[in-house]
Order: sequence, then structure tokens, then C-alpha cells
Amino acid sequence: MANESISPPGFLLRLLEGRAAAEAGQLLMQLPLLRLTAKRGDGASVLVLPGFMADDSSTALLRAFLVSIGYDARAWELGTNRRRMLDFLAPVTDRIARLSRDGRTPVRLVGWSRGGIIAREVARDRPDLVDRVITIGTPVKGGTSASSIGQWVRRETGMTPVEMSDLLRARQSKPIRVPIRAIYSRYDGVVAWRACVDDSSPDVQHFEIRGSHVGMGSNVEVFRLLPELLAD
Repeated sequence: MANESISPPGFLLRLLEGRAAAEAGQLLMQLPLLRLTAKRGDGASVLVLPGFMADDSSTALLRAFLVSIGYDARAWELGTNRRRMLDFLAPVTDRIARLSRDGRTPVRLVGWSRGGIIAREVARDRPDLVDRVITIGTPVKGGTSASSIGQWVRRETGMTPVEMSDLLRARQSKPIRVPIRAIYSRYDGVVAWRACVDDSSPDVQHFEIRGSHVGMGSNVEVFRLLPELLAD
């Protein structure tokens, strides 16, 4: 999967990323009804991981919503998601281990964009600690060339496309054994939607929404889907 050639989103889709503010406004109008009609949670721990160059403030609304419907939703508490992916695996695993009540209750992971990549890799290494992974606009193939911010990612991580591809190919030799639920949008202006389609994991389902990449953390369709995906 890592070596598959996928073009990044075109200029028009990148331009349409500006509608994220409108998407947030739409969500705020519908949030009271979404809270009333959402499937209730069972108090399970949910760790929410932010996207590239974002921190916990970007997922605050999403976490507040999950808390309001009955989940113990937590921030990742690791600052800005900007270093190499491998740098985050150990601290995220440690945080999940603490949330899992001494390893007896697996944690549900929700990862937005690059946060979903990290969530997947933690689940790959420690399926005993992870109940399921829900990704939102997360690329799983195509490398940095499938993203309109690929150069920025390479600059921040200090890794070349070849190094990233080799790393992912090596890790993908071991499948992710926990359920994966992948949310994506064909109107994503940051990550090519085809890069979000996982065609190799044993237990994966895909859910298409309409919306921008930047706005996925405050997208009505995402907020409508998450309670179903966390509870099934």
C-alpha cells in the first residue's frame, strides 16, 4: 500500500477547504439535536488524537460531544502533532495503557488525519490495549505525494519520501487485527480520498461523508457517525 501512486487533491478542492468555518457553524446549530438523538455511550475510554500540526484544542468540541453522550473521551496530551510518527508511538501506548485500567479494558481510538495514522500503528503493535480504531480523513497509502501538504510533512519530520515508504511497508507486513472504521470525503482538499481507502486490513469498513479536511473535526456527518461507530 505504501508505494501506490496517488495524486494529491487538485487546486479547486484545496480552495474549498475555506468552507470549514461554515461547516462548524452548521454543526453548532445542530449539536443540541445530535446530542439528544445520538446512541448513548457505555462510559468506555476514548482517546482522541489530533491531526498534523494540530493539538488538543482542535479536538475539544469533538471530545465534549462524546462526553455529553456518555463516553470518557480524553485528549492525547502530547502537544502539537509535528514530529516523526515513531516518536509518538511509545507515549501514546503508555497513555492508552493507563486509560485501559491496567490492561483489562481496551480503549477506543479516534484519530483525525495523521492522528489516525498514529492510532492505527499503536493498534498494530498493541491490539490487546485497543478495542477499535476510527480514522477521520486518514491516509493509509500513497505516501506524502497523496497530500497537498506533503512537502510540509517531509520538512517537519526530516524524512524523505523513500524513507517514509520503506517504514510504512515494513510496518504493514504485520496486519492490524482490531476493527477499523475509516471516514473519508471525496471533497477533501488536503488528503486524496483514495489514499484513505484501506484495502488490506482484515476488519475495515469505510464511510463516506461530504466536507472539507480541515472541517472534519466539526462536521455534522462525522458527529452523526461517531456514536454509531463507537457503539457497534
